[in-house]
Amino acid sequence: MSTQKRILLAKMGLDCHDTGIITVAQQLRENGFEVIYLGLHNTAEQVVKAAIEEDVDAIGVSFLSGQHMAQTRLLAEAIKENEIDLPIICGGVIPDDDAAELRNLGISEVIKPGTLTEDILILVNRALKV
Repeated sequence: MSTQKRILLAKMGLDCHDTGIITVAQQLRENGFEVIYLGLHNTAEQVVKAAIEEDVDAIGVSFLSGQHMAQTRLLAEAIKENEIDLPIICGGVIPDDDAAELRNLGISEVIKPGTLTEDILILVNRALKV
């Protein structure tokens, strides 16, 4: 039985800037994670359904469009409605005040642009409690 952690990554809403999340997906793969990338334009319900079907250990979402508060709130609600307990990691261009509010919504970690791979791995592992 593998101990490899599985992470679902997705872009939500109308955000179509995916260079960052694709780069993070590759970094995670190179460091022993199994990554399922859903691509662009997902709804909260699609992300949660895929997380359940793929039996992942965490969900990661990324935003550049400014939709991070609304979309992450919808994701947190969908997770609660489906009674699943998964850490959510949110990345992208997120102001410090919003990062604090995202944590209040239950987001485990917020990753800002320019974060080094080694620091991303620390944050992801912390969210996974490993």
